[in-house]
Amino acid sequence: MKIAILGTRGIPNYYGGFEQFAEFFSVYLVEKGHEVYCYNSHNHKHQEKTFKGVNIIHKHDPEYKLGTFGQFIYDYNCIIDSRKRDFDIILQLGYTSNSIWYFLLPKKPIIITNMDGLEWKRTKYSKPVQQFLKFAERLAANSSDYLVSDSVGIEKFLKEKYNKESTYIAYGAHPFNTPNESVLSEYQVENGNYNMIMARFEPENNLDMVLEGVVLSEDKTPILVIGKHETKYGEYLKNKFKNQENIRFLGGIYNLEHLNNLRYFSKLYFHGHSVGGTNPSLLEAMASNALIIAHNNDFNKGILKENGFYFSNPKEVKDILETIKKNDNLQLVQNNFEAIVNDFNWDKINGQYLQLFEDCFSENKGRRTT
Repeated sequence: MKIAILGTRGIPNYYGGFEQFAEFFSVYLVEKGHEVYCYNSHNHKHQEKTFKGVNIIHKHDPEYKLGTFGQFIYDYNCIIDSRKRDFDIILQLGYTSNSIWYFLLPKKPIIITNMDGLEWKRTKYSKPVQQFLKFAERLAANSSDYLVSDSVGIEKFLKEKYNKESTYIAYGAHPFNTPNESVLSEYQVENGNYNMIMARFEPENNLDMVLEGVVLSEDKTPILVIGKHETKYGEYLKNKFKNQENIRFLGGIYNLEHLNNLRYFSKLYFHGHSVGGTNPSLLEAMASNALIIAHNNDFNKGILKENGFYFSNPKEVKDILETIKKNDNLQLVQNNFEAIVNDFNWDKINGQYLQLFEDCFSENKGRRTT
């Protein structure tokens, strides 16, 4: 099959969950003998025409000049280019800035859309933007040939809201089996003597709530705050907690080996995400033998079940910091690791996507000849 992946900044991953999935899945498809194309922003760090056998198509992306509006132009450029490529399948990752161009998508390829999370719930968006995102979600749900939901919660929502069936396929993670304690020296921390939280600096990821709990707590274990913080909200948080010596803002870290080791040797790993489906960083924390303290919501609980601790406010964060120890909860850590091996490993997830593609392609053979 000739397959295109749209909707990301590009591969290899320097940004987030969709980019990471696109990297792993596209390479997997190539290894299975398929012809794969991934669209990249023109200013992506990787400027080669291929990546591990995946064809890279760079298209102009003015987000760096125009902000969020630039994403709409980038997606438009990608969709227009896709019209001349004769793809069999186009996989769209997300809908936020590409669904309004649905009428420009080529007619012969099968359009499969991963619907991501409930984007309109993100508090960083104004009311008008949230209304637009609801509109974009409806367009994507009704214009795609097939839908993918990355959590049972999203699958249920699509059925109830739009009466649309979707295929539930979570994200994956690679089990981490090669800890290297020497990595910690680069970040000036010691085995078991630091906590961490990793997320985009957005209100719905509850960094503020976790850090307020850190301030309240008598436990002064350092906490590493990992994520690109050169944003308005990032500046707000850095200024708010600038006098707290045990709160360390490290910025974005994209070296997966380093991240895995930081998670592996951490005391407590906080996961504050409250919007969306299956979050990749949660699975990676499970795969890295972290003891996970997650925001109390159905998305996180659907993955962790009883194998984590949950918080809903700074007081609960404070109490957890002062009472919970990793060494007392190693069975929870092991249960999460086994869930990655058995349910959320990348080979299984990639295989589920490929099976979906093959089934969709088989169902639509006549469409390719008309």
